[in-house]
Amino acid sequence: MQDMTAHPWRHIAITGASSGLGRALALASAAPGACLYLTGRDAARLDATAAPCRAAGATVATTLLDVRDAPASAAWIAAMPRLDLLLANAGISGGTGTASEPADQVRAIFDTNLLGVLNTALPALDRMQQQTPGPDGLRGRIGVVSSLAAFVASPSAPAYAASKAAVQRWAEATDASSRHHGVRLHAVCPGFVRTPMTDANRFPMPFMLSPEQAAERILRGIAAGRLRIAFPRRTYWLSRLAGALPPQVLAWGAGAVPAKGALAKGTGPGQE
Repeated sequence: MQDMTAHPWRHIAITGASSGLGRALALASAAPGACLYLTGRDAARLDATAAPCRAAGATVATTLLDVRDAPASAAWIAAMPRLDLLLANAGISGGTGTASEPADQVRAIFDTNLLGVLNTALPALDRMQQQTPGPDGLRGRIGVVSSLAAFVASPSAPAYAASKAAVQRWAEATDASSRHHGVRLHAVCPGFVRTPMTDANRFPMPFMLSPEQAAERILRGIAAGRLRIAFPRRTYWLSRLAGALPPQVLAWGAGAVPAKGALAKGTGPGQE
């Protein structure tokens, strides 16, 4: 559980909190004095996350929410008495192998990983700019969960990589202006994290972390004010190196990677 004396955030909202990285982030943020606003699409799993958070002393409000629903997402943000930190974590993944990516899969991934992030981040940004500053002098923080896949135009998961690249670039670019209004954005780019998403992968996943390890690194990076929170470092630099390769080389290498399979819930880098 997170020591609330280590950071000044009290009101924390987390999307996709019913499993995987989102659940780990909720548990890591739970402590006496914390007010957690948790969303997911599975009531039983969301309640299973909320129970240990309450046992740790946090006040918890759960909401069934599909982040693709823009009005519902905005209403969720508006109903909070204050919002110090939003962790826009909900996401899905899907790959192709050597086949063309189905149109419905492309749309589903972009609808959740890009539009779903914006559906919570944009109202949170507007709302935070109207708040009084907190103990750290900021009006709020938004952590957008991207992926190390954002740095590689992967032919084996084109929509996933592109959606994660879009939110990573948006968060980093928007921070340049939002910080002048007292709001910081953070692009969270994890490597492989052990979640139900990565359980579906049929290829090597080097330097894999547990959800608890990933959550700790994310919260520590946000507290340190890092704009880009990319980890593990070795996987990050491998991703940057792969992203610098010619597209023809990436296309050739993709043929050796087994298909990821059907759409999967979760968040993070191919981890999902």
